[in-house]
Amino acid sequence: MEIFVKALDRKGVAFLHLRNKFKYLSDVKVKEGMFIGPQIKAVFRDEEFEKKLSEAEEAAWLAFKSVCTHFLGNKKAENYEDLVGDMVKCFRVIGCNMSLKLHVFDSHLNFFSQNIAAISDEHGERFHQGISMFEKHFSGRWNRSMLAEYCWSVIGDTQSDAYKRKRSKK
Repeated sequence: MEIFVKALDRKGVAFLHLRNKFKYLSDVKVKEGMFIGPQIKAVFRDEEFEKKLSEAEEAAWLAFKSVCTHFLGNKKAENYEDLVGDMVKCFRVIGCNMSLKLHVFDSHLNFFSQNIAAISDEHGERFHQGISMFEKHFSGRWNRSMLAEYCWSVIGDTQSDAYKRKRSKK
């Protein structure tokens, strides 16, 4: 949602609607699109917000909602690759910058499990612990190399389980 909000016109009706909806948030948080789960769900339910978007922005918003509900939910839709591809195309049309997160998301779709939302918060905590180790290694700077190193370490961790030697019983 962060990328989408950053692409909105700051003086446009849709952005002003978000600012008025979340008056208790600082202007910086709204400008940067820093919303948490309940706030995002509130925007999902807000029909007025969709009416205030331009045609291209509405297409991008609906594509984003579709990815959130049909890919990041408990069950992955059969056409999840098309959904993500449509979202990326719509984001490009409205001028969203392709962030590193979105690029990894688009490029490594097969890396996500079938029931991505059913994974517990323990896995999220493990991600933060693992990525913090790489942040320390890279002196706190986020860059492509750090994210690539982290991805390779995760892939290495998951693939090494398949090649463990089995103990022969005597």
